Amino acid sequence: MSWRGWTAFAALGVIWGLPYFFIKIAVQELSPLVVAWGRISLGAVILLPIAWHRGALRGLWPHKAAIGVFALAEFVIPFCMISYGERWIASSVTGILIATVPLTIALISRFFGLHEPLGAWRLAGLIMGFAGVASLLGFGAISGPEGWAGVGCMLLATIGYAIGPLIVQRHLGDIDSSGAASASLLVGSLVLLPFAIYTFPSQMPSTLALTSMAILGAICTALAMVLLFYLIGQAGASRASVITYINPLVATLLGVAVLHEHLGVGGIMAFALILLGSWLATRGRRRSLSPTDDTPARHCEA
Repeated sequence: MSWRGWTAFAALGVIWGLPYFFIKIAVQELSPLVVAWGRISLGAVILLPIAWHRGALRGLWPHKAAIGVFALAEFVIPFCMISYGERWIASSVTGILIATVPLTIALISRFFGLHEPLGAWRLAGLIMGFAGVASLLGFGAISGPEGWAGVGCMLLATIGYAIGPLIVQRHLGDIDSSGAASASLLVGSLVLLPFAIYTFPSQMPSTLALTSMAILGAICTALAMVLLFYLIGQAGASRASVITYINPLVATLLGVAVLHEHLGVGGIMAFALILLGSWLATRGRRRSLSPTDDTPARHCEA
């Protein structure tokens, strides 16, 4: 992978470690639906003029179905579920659970025409990763019905995040990334608009909440989408998903240092298992149904 790809990888790893922290702040004053709609809409407002100026919106109509499904999988479902879930579980735990995206991609990629042989190392990685999740949930990080509801929300978000890159790699890889990203954000904004209006706050949120929303929309959504599409084009969906090795580290550091969340030794050990399992599960070269559908990607791992 080129130095530009590595730069995008590092930047996206940090940027996507930030949302859990700022979502935790925003949902204290805004409904989860408003938080999800706000960041999606701001991202669309930023990216649409750029895509229009570049002429990237032309030729998107034949890809309308893929763009619509991508909007639901990558934006609507995960953003809503994470915003809901963070009312009940810590932002650091949220980041760690989202780190299972590579494991999920390894399991479902076959349904998208990407055939990866399940060798001994990959199987060991899957087992290790899910053992880490079980350890995390069993060490007291989650408690009560609301805590488990939060875990369920993260499971749905993880599935959405796993499907999104696979759709890009399979159906949207040959079009301008800014056009596909901005169009998907617009679709997501329109889908959530009625629900956001219904749950809109009756009074003006604080400066802290509004600043959190601005960062979520401009940096964690608009900029992140451009970097994600570029990275998938450089390395493929499975390798691009290893960005989640860095995300939870950033989320955990912010949660523990700023929000004073407690993870404990058990949580740290579970985190290590998940990251090691994810790395093992995404080793090797990708294989697809057709050479024209998905050329082998180079490794993102060091």
